[in-house]
Amino acid sequence: MRINGIVLAAGQGKRMKSKLYKVLHPVCGKPMVGHVVDLLDRLDCERRIVVVGHGADKVKDYLGSRTEFALQEQQLGTGHAVLQAKEVLGAEEGLTFVLYGDTPLIKEESLQEMIRLAKEQSAAGVVLTAEVEIPFGLGRILRDENGSLVGIVEEKDCTPEQAAIREINTGIYCFDNRKLFAALEQVTNQNAQGEYYLTDVISILRQAGETLAVYKTPDSTEGIGVNDRVALSEAEAVMKERINRKHMLNGVSIQDPSATYIEADVVIGSDTRLLPGTILRGATVIGEDCVIGPNTDITDSDIADGAEIKHSVLLEASVGRSATVGPFAYLRPGAKLGEKVKVGDFVEIKNATLGAGSKVSHLSYVGDAVVGKNVNMGCGSITVNYDGFNKHKTEIGDDAFVGSNVNLIAPVTIGKGAFVVAGSTITKNVEEDSLAVARERQSNKAGYAAKLRARLKNRPKDEDE
Repeated sequence: MRINGIVLAAGQGKRMKSKLYKVLHPVCGKPMVGHVVDLLDRLDCERRIVVVGHGADKVKDYLGSRTEFALQEQQLGTGHAVLQAKEVLGAEEGLTFVLYGDTPLIKEESLQEMIRLAKEQSAAGVVLTAEVEIPFGLGRILRDENGSLVGIVEEKDCTPEQAAIREINTGIYCFDNRKLFAALEQVTNQNAQGEYYLTDVISILRQAGETLAVYKTPDSTEGIGVNDRVALSEAEAVMKERINRKHMLNGVSIQDPSATYIEADVVIGSDTRLLPGTILRGATVIGEDCVIGPNTDITDSDIADGAEIKHSVLLEASVGRSATVGPFAYLRPGAKLGEKVKVGDFVEIKNATLGAGSKVSHLSYVGDAVVGKNVNMGCGSITVNYDGFNKHKTEIGDDAFVGSNVNLIAPVTIGKGAFVVAGSTITKNVEEDSLAVARERQSNKAGYAAKLRARLKNRPKDEDE
């Protein structure tokens, strides 16, 4: 059966008090509307229509060709919003989901159950409901003495008896597509808000003798709609817990889930351990048997099996198998570490490739460079890549040794097996297996230190000292 999806995303979200369009506020690293459209993708929806309002160009830019768009020029209610998709979907056969761009916690399992009920019962509509302790502000589910769905009433239209009902409407529906749009034509705005309610479609279908069904989710958090920053933080907390739980059930050890933040699209292999303070963002992929953390922030990076990273920051970097990074290292975009590479404390790597077995152990900067295999970069060694106008490249061959406090003034090449003496400033290429020394000859003046101290001691002091 053909499945379609309509996502309502026309509200600007004034209660968010933000310049950012409401549905673009992120939850666990992804805009809310992105989570909802991802669900439609996993359901293999044939057509996805996002209903937007004026000023929603950034929503269109974010979703791009993943969806079609319909414009709701005036905010006249949820029923009116869905009706804007009629031109695109009105004649289609099959089922159509109606979702909201600010409800990122809806689960795929619930939508699959709604599809199952629609098929098994030949239902014209299926409503996703939940039972909550405090139903304030939410539409109530009305049932008859047999437990069948009678209708949905918005809180402002509730009688005192209806207001006491704790089963609420999440706002998520699955409709027979043609029956949905036929019913929408009969919806009026005769209510306290003067709006065209989508909920009225349920009553219209029932009066027409159509079968209606309800799927009551056991997880009431699915119905959280984000209208302000408080609800945004609540949604973030729920999704964070879900994500951590998913990874732990898949074989990842998280020592302290409350102190570990993993965004929605991160992939982690089994037997990897995450220590407190770990933050994994974006499209990061981490292999098996890794140790990440404590206090490590990784974004859009690839970490191979067996790597260890602690107290470090990685951005668009690649770390090879069994490599070690940190503590207090910074891998910037374009950093690529080979197998068993060591990057130690207070080392920064940018747009540089380090071959297998190479070491940059401490207090160094390697930028715009290609470093071969089994190279040792001594403490304080630096590739001087920027001349004030352009970036230049440094190349270091396999098995080379670069001593402590060496400046490599790019562009420059250090040959295979070459040895650069500590304290040198290298401005010319070093041939293979050659030794390079570029520093002043040392001169010692016997007894001069005592004379210098005496002279400084007897020097008149300035009044300000």
